Amino acid sequence: MSLTEVLVAVAIAVGIAGIIVPVLPGTLLVLGAVLVWALDVDTSTAWVVFAVCTVLLAGGSVVKFLVPGRQLKASGVPNRTLAVGALLAFVGFFVVPLVGMFIGFVLGVYLAERARVGAAQAGPSTRAALRAVGVSILVELVAAFLAAAAWVVGVVVT
Repeated sequence: MSLTEVLVAVAIAVGIAGIIVPVLPGTLLVLGAVLVWALDVDTSTAWVVFAVCTVLLAGGSVVKFLVPGRQLKASGVPNRTLAVGALLAFVGFFVVPLVGMFIGFVLGVYLAERARVGAAQAGPSTRAALRAVGVSILVELVAAFLAAAAWVVGVVVT
């Protein structure tokens, strides 16, 4: 295994971690790492692997917005609620490093829903929003793992 392959593997792992803990642009890191590998290897197989990874990651990015969006629309949670959650997640990240982002997001969604629908309905609405965000992360994660698996196959083949 070459140094480039080791660095690409580390970058893919960091990208996957960035999807789980959304601090880094995970999908872009994974795609960029595979691109660096394809440029280094520069074989037709490497470029096919890069194309497959691009399709997988782009497809995952599209699906990660479509599926949760439908779930949120069906549950009646507006985009404004997610925006408030994202804003408080950003603030929380700096107030309580790492875990503050999650606490801030949940608190922001809950407060926005409490103001919108009242205390009795805020809990179910918050759970629906969190479920949708979880599905979004899961879709992106599956796409990244599939891209990583395609890259591993490409490394073995080349």
